[in-house]
Amino acid sequence: MNAPEQNAPERTAFSPRSFQTGGGWVTNEEGNALSENLLTLRKRKWLVLAAAFIGGVIGVVKAVTTPKVYTAGATIQVRPGASNEYRVEGQPGVGQEDLGIRLETEVAILQSGSLLLKTAQEMRIEDNPTFLGPKSPVHHLDPNDRGVQDSMIGFLGGGLEVGRIPKTDIISIQYTSLSPKLSAEVVNTLIQNYVERSFQTRYASTQRVSQWLQGQLDDLRQSVEHSQEQLVGMQKRLGVLGFSDQTHDLEMDTLDNLSRAASEARIQSILAEARYRMLTSTNPDLIDGSPNVMGSSNATLLATLRNQETNLETQAAQLNTQYGPNYPEVRQLKAEMQQTQKAINQEQKRVMAEAKTEFDTANSNKSMTQAALDKELAGAYKQRDDLAQYELLQREYQSNRALYEGLLSRLREAGIESGLASSEIDIIDVARIPLYPSGMSRSSRVMVGLLFGLFGGVALAFFVDSLDTSLRTVHDIETISELPSLAVIPRARKLLPRSIAEDTRSAAMRNVDVLGQPNSQFAEAFRSLRTALMLSGVGQPPQLILVTSSTPAEGKSTVATNLASILAYRDAKVLLIDADLRRPTVHSRFGVSGKIGLSTVLSGSNTLDEALQSVPDIPNLSLLTSGPVPPFPTEMIVSKAMSDLLLECRKHYTYIVLDSPPILTITDGIVLAPQADAVLLVVRYGRASKHSVRRARDLMQRADVRMGGTVINAVDTSSQRYYGYYGYQRYSYFNDRGPGEMPPAKRKWPFFWRKENGE
Repeated sequence: MNAPEQNAPERTAFSPRSFQTGGGWVTNEEGNALSENLLTLRKRKWLVLAAAFIGGVIGVVKAVTTPKVYTAGATIQVRPGASNEYRVEGQPGVGQEDLGIRLETEVAILQSGSLLLKTAQEMRIEDNPTFLGPKSPVHHLDPNDRGVQDSMIGFLGGGLEVGRIPKTDIISIQYTSLSPKLSAEVVNTLIQNYVERSFQTRYASTQRVSQWLQGQLDDLRQSVEHSQEQLVGMQKRLGVLGFSDQTHDLEMDTLDNLSRAASEARIQSILAEARYRMLTSTNPDLIDGSPNVMGSSNATLLATLRNQETNLETQAAQLNTQYGPNYPEVRQLKAEMQQTQKAINQEQKRVMAEAKTEFDTANSNKSMTQAALDKELAGAYKQRDDLAQYELLQREYQSNRALYEGLLSRLREAGIESGLASSEIDIIDVARIPLYPSGMSRSSRVMVGLLFGLFGGVALAFFVDSLDTSLRTVHDIETISELPSLAVIPRARKLLPRSIAEDTRSAAMRNVDVLGQPNSQFAEAFRSLRTALMLSGVGQPPQLILVTSSTPAEGKSTVATNLASILAYRDAKVLLIDADLRRPTVHSRFGVSGKIGLSTVLSGSNTLDEALQSVPDIPNLSLLTSGPVPPFPTEMIVSKAMSDLLLECRKHYTYIVLDSPPILTITDGIVLAPQADAVLLVVRYGRASKHSVRRARDLMQRADVRMGGTVINAVDTSSQRYYGYYGYQRYSYFNDRGPGEMPPAKRKWPFFWRKENGE
């Protein structure tokens, strides 16, 4: 058992160094996006291959089952034509229209059910073997049956494709079917029916317009004649010359004056009513302050009386205080106050009466003025009724006559237009019987299916990878934790003897890998961690090192024990404290007793010298195990005895390594972290999640912890992500293999097929 030294040299305070990466594990993955994508594809290679295989199978099935089809096409030109010069203006649907809208309309007509039904009936599709099917038991269907008609329309519409050629007035018509002859015949018959329909519908429409215009002209002719007779009769009966402009002007002046007087009277009535209603709804004691009274003589008198009343009240109050209420002058002042109050009440009533009188006067003036205006208007209306009727009759006559003449002119133009619409459609190319099938070849279908499956698999691989929250690269861990990675610890491979009886190693050498494999990659990684820790302080390396993790089973105890062993290889005294009072493992790893330890020291049952234990394989290493598991571990960790114990250990040891519980499940690590010079966060490769590491980082930042960095544990160095770190593929650690075991053969698999995580 190693007792602590009493005369250890004083150490300067630890000052952490700012750095980005440590331990020699420097990565260039930030800018290597292509390499990351290739690694993702390699990791999900079976998903990509399965999707590509399914796509290829679908392509083969499509290539085998899809029959050969033939496509025939034709083009027509739809232009405005000569009939636009004679169109009836204002008639819906036949005026000058936008070419794009016109062509879209014609495309819809070519695909209409009525045109397709007519084409099917002319071609007798109901007897065509292609329509009936090669294995159909019937050879003829009733074309008048509604179900058969719908089937024929669907048959032609399913293979028909009509579209406008961009930036032209040309329409392309194509039809695809199993028969090359049928495809060409459908297109040509459809165009003929379309041209015929265009001529018939336009001619019939123009004829309907002409007939409607003719009927309207007959009615307008009668209306013009009747209006003319009424106008002449009115002129003879009244004599239009009797209404002079001078008489009209005098009447208008009188009406204007009366109208202005009536408006002013209404305004005065409204103001008087508003003043009266405001005074009636106001507190009588506040009338003198009302906006309707302020500034008037009434307000001045009321204000004077109220001031006089206030002065009398003041004098009476003073005399009453000095001489009492029976003093003669007090009684005289009270009498004067009563007189003043009576005067105020009378003045308020007078103000209210004055406002009421003003309101009644304004209301009466309004009524009289309005009555005079109404009387004058009635006389003016009576005088002007005849002239107004005459003007209306004159306007009606002129309107009917202009409309009649305009419609008569348009009717003559419509008659000319009726035979010109058929010249607007020209057939550019007729459909010819295709010699070769259309569509993709079988090999192209297979290739397209394979490519679609491959691209879908790649997309699915990246999608599945994006859902993976595990941390698998140094760059990811540094980005999430915002801490440098001090070391990447490879996955240790246990070297077991042929039988248990042949194993003569100590418990420490069996369980602490840097002791059992001193020249392995695992030991080299801990040497790099030791170097990074030595360089992490300014002038002085950290003395108290806390090793923790975000969640359990990430290897923090493994890192703590191996780190303490590596530090003890140098000429330094190292103390390893098992601060995990819930699930202690240090004593079992080194094969020492766990009956006394940290819990017994903190409880006062044992002293530090009694609890310390030594390891024969590492003379400079002392152990302070956890001891018996206490009922309340957190109370012991946060006690003053724990702080005093750490201060005492600082005096006698060069390095102190604390193995603490995970900080997300137990608060012991957060309590101990502020007392440490550096905190190492152990992150297990492929198991730790982004959320847990980010949460652990936030907790340590809030506790103002001096973070040393992260240690990535249990990394598979054969993985492509870490293949080549430190140039391990060029080294030959024979101690990492069993006796007589030859070096592994060089990989012959291509990059995409290399296995990940030892799978």
